[in-house]
Amino acid sequence: MGSPYDVLGIDTDADDGEIERAYRRRVLEAHPDHGGSAEEFQAVKAAYEAIVDGNATIEDHPDGDGDDPGGGAAAAGAESEGDDAGPDPGSESADAAATVEYLDYEVLTDHGWDLGDDDLFEKAAGADLPHAAYGRFLVEPGESLLEAAENRGFAWPYACRGGACANCAVAVVEGELSIPANNVLSEELIDSDIRLSCVGEPLTDDLRIVFNVKHLPGLEELRLPPHPFDRARADD
Repeated sequence: MGSPYDVLGIDTDADDGEIERAYRRRVLEAHPDHGGSAEEFQAVKAAYEAIVDGNATIEDHPDGDGDDPGGGAAAAGAESEGDDAGPDPGSESADAAATVEYLDYEVLTDHGWDLGDDDLFEKAAGADLPHAAYGRFLVEPGESLLEAAENRGFAWPYACRGGACANCAVAVVEGELSIPANNVLSEELIDSDIRLSCVGEPLTDDLRIVFNVKHLPGLEELRLPPHPFDRARADD
């Protein structure tokens, strides 16, 4: 299928805005519900993750320069669609995408880790965790953390989507996440860097968060059942 850049239809020097717009376009095209296949959908996700994680190469390309048959057209299409889909790559908002490094709280017990470990994310990076449990993705300006996760194919816990429950709570380990609406978190929880992913947006270029912390002390009683908000997330 070619390099990750070929899969997304972008040049190897594409900036964050171009990568993000191309991924959104391709993941919709590849989704089984839109005429794609599960294999193609996973390939698009893997390509995006490789680029964001800095692991992408162009070795699979026959010319090594990203100009495979149809690749230029795909890249041009991505650029053309990008003009309508969002800000110009060189604009300030395109440059403002934040990089989020995330970790699922549920894996901490399995590995004997603690939320307060100074090297928690370093240990996670070396543990060969599945991408659903650990990795990185970009958050575009105007996206909440939860929206960004969902737009990239992840299924994080939530219920109300309005800052009125703790189902979507995350622990911010590094960086800052906004608190535009909070009707549930106490000052103690906020001081402990607990935030709500459904309304919070990154305030720093880089962010490290632990998601799925809804069962932590102080949060359990602040949760809501998924119904009537969304019965689809049975793990909430």
